[in-house]
Amino acid sequence: MSLLRILHLVGSAYDDFHCELSRLYAQDCLTATAERSRYEFQIAYITPDGLWRFPQSLSLDDIAVAKPMTLFAAIELITAQNIDLVLPQMFCIPGMTHYRALFDVLKIPYIGNTPDVMAIASHKAKAKAIVAAAGVKVPRGELLRPGDKPTISPPAVVKPATSDNSLGIALVKDVAEYEAALKQAFEYASEVIVEEFIELGREVRCGILVKDGKLIGLPLEEYLVDSQKKPIRNYDDKLRKNDDGNLYLTAKDNITAWIVDTHDPITTKVQQVAKKCHQALGCRHYSLFDFRIDPQGEPWFLEAGLYCSFATKSVIPCMAKASGISLNQLFMTSINEALKSSNSSKLHSSLVLSH
Repeated sequence: MSLLRILHLVGSAYDDFHCELSRLYAQDCLTATAERSRYEFQIAYITPDGLWRFPQSLSLDDIAVAKPMTLFAAIELITAQNIDLVLPQMFCIPGMTHYRALFDVLKIPYIGNTPDVMAIASHKAKAKAIVAAAGVKVPRGELLRPGDKPTISPPAVVKPATSDNSLGIALVKDVAEYEAALKQAFEYASEVIVEEFIELGREVRCGILVKDGKLIGLPLEEYLVDSQKKPIRNYDDKLRKNDDGNLYLTAKDNITAWIVDTHDPITTKVQQVAKKCHQALGCRHYSLFDFRIDPQGEPWFLEAGLYCSFATKSVIPCMAKASGISLNQLFMTSINEALKSSNSSKLHSSLVLSH
């Protein structure tokens, strides 16, 4: 069997934060999934200036010596490489939409959800509206633009409509707190969601894996929240910077986040709702959803995070590992789904990996 040529799409065309976040995950993925007998990896690294580089690795030294290229030159290089598959690892909105769409145009298949699905999921209000129409419980809310006044009585959660990692989120307990919370949220997006606060409960994440066309619910990940001390999760619960200024992941210590025992009755209930969300949004290959569990044990949809870097610390691989699916098995499963769902005529069935 010939080697499968996989292009890792890394970086950000938006800002330095997303660029470094992407490099953090992708570097882990490249190390964890490297199988010289099976794959040949290449790297495309995009920076906020829109330039492309094709470094030997994601070390800062290799990136520094890689030749910067325009989009046109990068497309010429990529099309000459006979790439079989792309693994998108860009977390900014342009990376999740425009850059995936580029590979649709080039007719090169890629792992993960399509640009239109990613665009909807990245806008929390749109995603909520779609899953609500499918019968999923969502917090009552409203979408505000600058100058709009909230009408929802506190307690309420204020958050940017299009930002991740809990940037700009705030819990408002009194009407007087709205002004500061809205000001902060509008720093991250032009639209802001204000929604009713769902009392704890618990807060969990559920991943869905597609295998042979079937939806498989993965074990839940639960987060440390407390009705008094920590009623909502914020940015510091997910990412921080160490002394040398590099990003690192904080929610991977079995203290602030842990895998839920699959015998916990909440697991099946949340998985069923997550599958509804997956289908309603038109997801493929895999999906990931956050839920708030109220005191009566009912799950409420919060948001979708439809990306996976296949890094050891990425959420879906952690969930899969807990169910007995190794990272390489997970990777192969998603590769097979991507190749099978592709309409590209250049792909031959011999490229599909056997489990």
